[in-house]
Amino acid sequence: MSHTTAILDFAAAPHVLPANVRADAERLLADTLAVMAAGAASDVAAMVRAIAPDPAFFNGFAIHCLEWDAVHEPAVVHALSVVTAALLAASNRRGGSDPDDFLAALAVGVDIASGLGIAATGPMRFFRPATAGVIGAALAVARLDGLTREQMADVLGLAYSFAGGTMQAHVEGSVALPLQIARAAQGAVQAVDLVKSGLNGPHNVLEGPFGYSALIEPLDLSRYKPGAPWRISDVSIKPFPSGRASHAVLATIADVRQSGREIANITAHVPPLIERLVGRLYTDDMTPAYARLCLPLLCALMHRDGRIDPRRFTPETFTNPLIKSLAAKVAVVRDRNPDGNALSPQRIIIDYADGSQDDLTINATLGSPNAPMTYAQAVAKYDLCRVLASDCDPRIFDNPLAYATEPA
Repeated sequence: MSHTTAILDFAAAPHVLPANVRADAERLLADTLAVMAAGAASDVAAMVRAIAPDPAFFNGFAIHCLEWDAVHEPAVVHALSVVTAALLAASNRRGGSDPDDFLAALAVGVDIASGLGIAATGPMRFFRPATAGVIGAALAVARLDGLTREQMADVLGLAYSFAGGTMQAHVEGSVALPLQIARAAQGAVQAVDLVKSGLNGPHNVLEGPFGYSALIEPLDLSRYKPGAPWRISDVSIKPFPSGRASHAVLATIADVRQSGREIANITAHVPPLIERLVGRLYTDDMTPAYARLCLPLLCALMHRDGRIDPRRFTPETFTNPLIKSLAAKVAVVRDRNPDGNALSPQRIIIDYADGSQDDLTINATLGSPNAPMTYAQAVAKYDLCRVLASDCDPRIFDNPLAYATEPA
């Protein structure tokens, strides 16, 4: 059996989620919808809605535009983002869906998107949420819409044909990042619709001579066993609206801030991927999209405010002398970790004004399954999302599964 065959068989199988996996799927759906509501209320989302009102496209943009969406860290994939955006649109146009069917489709799509990231053997060149994500999302929608196993092979082929989105947007800190997720969600739904209309797609798209492994990034698909375990249970929630690579340092500063100790300097020794993603220069004229990925700025905001509030990503903040002086205390140093996809461990050295020092090793970042957020931290995230999304459908926060499966 080829790996592609195993993935398609998994996508089409009649799954009944184990109770713990179903609970994780529902919990992560709630987190994603809260983030989507906050993002949808932003000024930039209003611009996108006016230009590109397609539901799947807008959902994807809103979910990722604040950099607050959940991540499968070993895969380095925002696995919920594209899959949820596409499934919401698919469920809504169907007039609703069975909650168990929706959650099973969500778990299957997240598993496949994460699995392709796990199978990657080199550092990212393409933006995995838009490459692995469009494939997972398309097969999730195909499942929810009741396509056959044979049709799913064509859906996979078209989804691969629609894959795109490089890491150049991340290098430049561009708003193109959430736009790439938006396009992937839209492409996932379109792939299903085209197959339902009778069109087909290439079939050997993961392992073929011009397939995913040959052109997008090399894969060792033996690393990924679909559903064994269910990958949705490994997904990390983001406590802060910023690049996930910033969160270990931010959580450390938050803890120190509560102690009242004055920080003189912070040196973060991090894997190459962390330095590549958030170890960028502070500039007075950065955009909000760039700011969410600028660790020195983020550390300064956490030092001053005790949280990361997306409303603070403004020119007034970037030119604030206090913020600039706090950011200057942060140094990001690339370590010798040979794994181009590693987000941990991180070594954080904090020098205090009294001459003392802490030398900390962070093996699990706050929000991951091995370092879950406290109840108070989860409430703080949801409270801020509610404030930002004051005019949203209240079911997003009060009954998220009903919002996803029972259109108003």
